[in-house]
Amino acid sequence: MRLVIARCSVDYAGRLSAHLPLATRLLMVKSDGSLLVHSDGGSYKPLNWMSPPCTIRTVEPDDDQREAGVVELWKVTQAKTADILVVSIHEVLHDSSHEMGVDPGLTKDGVEADLQKLLAEQIDLLGDGHTLVRREYMTAIGPVDILARDAKGAAVAVELKRRGDIDGVEQLTRYLELMNRDPHLAPVTGVFAAQEIKPQARTLAHDRGIRTLLLDYDAMRGLDDSHSRLF
Repeated sequence: MRLVIARCSVDYAGRLSAHLPLATRLLMVKSDGSLLVHSDGGSYKPLNWMSPPCTIRTVEPDDDQREAGVVELWKVTQAKTADILVVSIHEVLHDSSHEMGVDPGLTKDGVEADLQKLLAEQIDLLGDGHTLVRREYMTAIGPVDILARDAKGAAVAVELKRRGDIDGVEQLTRYLELMNRDPHLAPVTGVFAAQEIKPQARTLAHDRGIRTLLLDYDAMRGLDDSHSRLF
């Protein structure tokens, strides 16, 4: 990856036209040929860019451009369209290239599978006396995340979400309807567990006799002991 910090202006022509006036910006040239123009702000989003497949050519400025202070021109053309991005560089403040290697990709933490594993290991979060029967208990319409038994031995079906909304409550409702037809399980109660539960989902769950449970992912991993907090 090549990183260039330069005083530059940028002009884009294609399906629309755009102009970035002269300012100091970061020009990021990736190994796939793409170019991204960043400012010191706006979070992750570039001000302008050209996606691959594209070609970057460095050309000499003409006399008028030199008089305006341009020392170098980058012309970036899109292979599939007629779009063109022109970077007029007035001063280069930094220019470096870095070998990044093969990226292993993003590993998401705190997904539903992680919550399911942790709750199965800490099944007492459902209440005193609860025991785990199994994870991924299969029904005719799909697996319930956790099947447990309460202190009295009654079946408890748990549906887990990172963010609990009405669709998740509806999903658990369908599972409960099927499971309560099984004489070996019935009566089955439901618990809708999530890191965040929307008010409408909470209201619907309680209206249908389904308990809701907020999960503290960090506390479940032992990274945050809520009992030792001052606030």
